[in-house]
Amino acid sequence: MTTIRCASALVLASFLHSLLLAKSEPFIGINYGQVADNLPPPSATAKLLQSTYIEKVRLYGADPAIIKALANTGIGIVIGTANGDVPALAADPNFAGNWINSNVLPYYPSSKIILITVGNEVMTSGDQNLMTQILPAMQNLQNALNGASLGGKIKVSTVHSMAVLKQSEPPSSGSFDPSFADLMKGLLEFNKDTGSPFAINPYPYFAYRSDPRPDTLAFCLFQPNSGRFDSGTNIKYMNMFDAQVDAVRAALNSMGFPDIEIVVAETGWPYKGDSNEVGPSIENAKAYNGNLISHLRSKIGTPLMPGKSVDTYLFALYDEDLKPGPGSERAFGLFKPDLTMTYDVGLSKGTQSTPSVPITPAAPKTPASPATPKTPATPATPKTPSPSNNGTWCVPKSGVSDAQFQANLDYACGQGIDCGPIQSGGDCFEPNTVASHAAYAMNLFYQNSARNPGACDFLQTATLTSKNPKAIILAFTLLEAPEEWSQ
Repeated sequence: MTTIRCASALVLASFLHSLLLAKSEPFIGINYGQVADNLPPPSATAKLLQSTYIEKVRLYGADPAIIKALANTGIGIVIGTANGDVPALAADPNFAGNWINSNVLPYYPSSKIILITVGNEVMTSGDQNLMTQILPAMQNLQNALNGASLGGKIKVSTVHSMAVLKQSEPPSSGSFDPSFADLMKGLLEFNKDTGSPFAINPYPYFAYRSDPRPDTLAFCLFQPNSGRFDSGTNIKYMNMFDAQVDAVRAALNSMGFPDIEIVVAETGWPYKGDSNEVGPSIENAKAYNGNLISHLRSKIGTPLMPGKSVDTYLFALYDEDLKPGPGSERAFGLFKPDLTMTYDVGLSKGTQSTPSVPITPAAPKTPASPATPKTPATPATPKTPSPSNNGTWCVPKSGVSDAQFQANLDYACGQGIDCGPIQSGGDCFEPNTVASHAAYAMNLFYQNSARNPGACDFLQTATLTSKNPKAIILAFTLLEAPEEWSQ
């Protein structure tokens, strides 16, 4: 009866998940760079975006063809001014007014412009003059928007690199570089007064490149790992993205701005690079972007900002084949110029009909860690319904140690899935073994990750199956259960 109740609980959860599929995912955006000579026409790109779950697009400029193509699509548009425009925007209110007249008023509101970013990573450019000009440039653009009665509808901000932080490890110690503390405070006052977000570019890829250990890679790719403990908050971080974003949150809090919203303006992972580059690969890129999307869909948030997903713009829509630098700089695109996917991370409505949203987006600081009995049993994961007849399930491989099961359990439950049924008193608590509980959590994590194959790896201790789950349950019961179970 326990198995039946457990299966019923997961069936009900999955059914409820399916009722949420039609809901929007406004927290998923993408960067649309144009340093390329092979991009498809804007009209084709607009149709592509409408076939995905992407609801926001960030442009680095204000290309009128793209802005027009996105009209009446409902897709939010971030437009930007070049760093080279900042001095004129800062010095001349008329220049700012003309910029709004040329790049906003002809298109809004049919084209849903939501944010103007003034420059890109100016505060870490090393150009002191430009750094001092960024705030007056933002103020002049804001005044121009106010004059056009758009001040409360379109926000103004700037985008920062993670290098604005002097310290980011552990996350609770996050702090801004004191060398430009006064300038930063002025920008933050502007963000607070206008309700605009603090936009940041966290890249776990670069963190791994500077520390290329296997455990660092797992930490960066949202894969099972030992975690990193923050003694300042007694929180164990299980992925680099949360750690980086929370370091920014801590820095904002320490400056007295706890209410400023954070937006991730860029984050991504290259799928190829030069032979001497560490980290780029299809497997890593798919794991990072796919698991990040699953993490955002879980709405677990970060430990310091639980219960909501930070608006995140993936980098990037297409490769930019004219970009200088190492090969990886030209290999971030999720889509090819012919509009096909470089690799599938579950963004296309046509290929991913079931973007899962966990029912209970709770984020316990200490994930469930059931005790391990002397004789562990490993019942297979109960069936999760699929909208098609070709269901797949994530099940443990044979020979997995209890220690690894515990690590898998801690990881999966720490990613926001509903582990309540395997807590004491839950429908799936019995059999009370770490193997049984881990099997439940591993499969639920996979199902909630839009059945992304990368979510059923668990350091190569799990595998996918299309077999009838009832047969799997029987097989695991006969092979793993105590002898009296098979009597």
